[in-house]
Amino acid sequence: MASLPYTAAACASVRADPAPGLLNYAAVHSCLLRADRRLSLPILALLLLLHFRFLAVAAGAHFSPAVSRLASRLRLSPSMAAVTLLALGNGAPDAFASAAALRGEGGLPRAGLAAILSAGAFVSAFVVGAVSLIAAPFAVPPASFTRDVFLYLVAASALFYIYLSAEIFLWQAVGLVLFYVFFVGLVFYMDLGAAGKAVSSAEPETTANGMGRAAMDLPVSVEHQKQRKASLWTVLTKQVTRVWDWPVTFLLKLTIPSTLPSEWNKFYICANICLCPLILLYSFSSFIPLDSRIVFLLPQIRFPLWSVVLLVSFCLALSHFRFEKESPETENIASTLISFVMSVFWISTMAGELLNCLAAIGVIMDLPPAILGMTVLAWGNSVGDLVADVALAKNGQPTIAIAGCFAGPMFNMLVGLGTALVMQTAGVYPKAFVLEFHVGIVVAFVFLLLSLMATLLVVTWARFRVPRFWGYCLMGLYILFTIVSIAIASSSG
Repeated sequence: MASLPYTAAACASVRADPAPGLLNYAAVHSCLLRADRRLSLPILALLLLLHFRFLAVAAGAHFSPAVSRLASRLRLSPSMAAVTLLALGNGAPDAFASAAALRGEGGLPRAGLAAILSAGAFVSAFVVGAVSLIAAPFAVPPASFTRDVFLYLVAASALFYIYLSAEIFLWQAVGLVLFYVFFVGLVFYMDLGAAGKAVSSAEPETTANGMGRAAMDLPVSVEHQKQRKASLWTVLTKQVTRVWDWPVTFLLKLTIPSTLPSEWNKFYICANICLCPLILLYSFSSFIPLDSRIVFLLPQIRFPLWSVVLLVSFCLALSHFRFEKESPETENIASTLISFVMSVFWISTMAGELLNCLAAIGVIMDLPPAILGMTVLAWGNSVGDLVADVALAKNGQPTIAIAGCFAGPMFNMLVGLGTALVMQTAGVYPKAFVLEFHVGIVVAFVFLLLSLMATLLVVTWARFRVPRFWGYCLMGLYILFTIVSIAIASSSG
């Protein structure tokens, strides 16, 4: 009972601060669990696993199929799908967060730049390594792969040069944004001649079917004995997984529309019509507050915006349930687009929740802020890219996944960071905006450039096939970068 005064003070302080996400993990520890580490750490670890599972299901069952179908319907090449669909889906939330940090005060500009570079190093090394280990060996288009890595290398080198000069002018910041526009235009121009080629998963499916037939032709006596011994454990594991996945799958089906006519369900479609507008409204709550009062139907009476959206969407869902009798005959591109948008929302939201939960665990375990910044924040900001790209690789789209590993971080650097730098330099024009020097940022630049140059050389040497051993090398390189960065952050503060 001696800990009650401390718990009451801690609870009051965390309740005074608004939660950065859906759940206030600090309040769970200080108020609900009375600051007891023996309860907080297991419960937060369980929530952490739930967030990871949520991310995996959202990316594997919804985001990856939506990207593949949109790319196929729009006849996008893997490169074009990466610089548009994947870059916007994976990069936009991180870009907005980093841009907000760069505009902040109290050391946040350095944190925003460090977050962009740490995320770039994580994706170009660890995520590329993970995709390589899952799908390698696989071939990449020589022209598009060389273009993506080389232009990312040029952009990072230019930003590194600007950073070493300790100042940036308005024309340089505008040039960063225009460079990404040039990159997208170049991708479109190079893919124009191959516009008839659609992204398809037919080849992976054929390979999988072939492997299945080959496996059926093998002698089954030994395998049958093994399966009989493991049958009880397999059934138990499947049941536990099904129970664990049911709430996640149910929630995602309520909020993400199915894109295939064979998966059509009237109840879930009506739930999508009712809930998707509310979720989209929530995602824009930083620009349009949910409780904004507007006049609706009744004059001189102002209703909260969320109630008006809920009423309209509920009426549309009710009418759909009443009049819609049969499933559509063909796939609807509008449903695929909405599925893509909602998948991006859930991946971004759950990545943020994962980040907040990791940060709360780090605070409870009394980890130094420097270690939290170089590990938890960097991993949390990029876990959406990791899950989405790995899901694409597992679904037989490693080419899109690899292209997204370079297009997404380039979008963050040139569009997210570049837009924030344009705002900063425009405020001090015609003078230059001063950049704060830190050795940790220089190290992040060096490791990012090293991983890009090494990947370009190794894949070119392997005749544009990604070898499996290179995945281990890239992961080792990122581990080395993390160790060096933590050592620098701990010593310099």
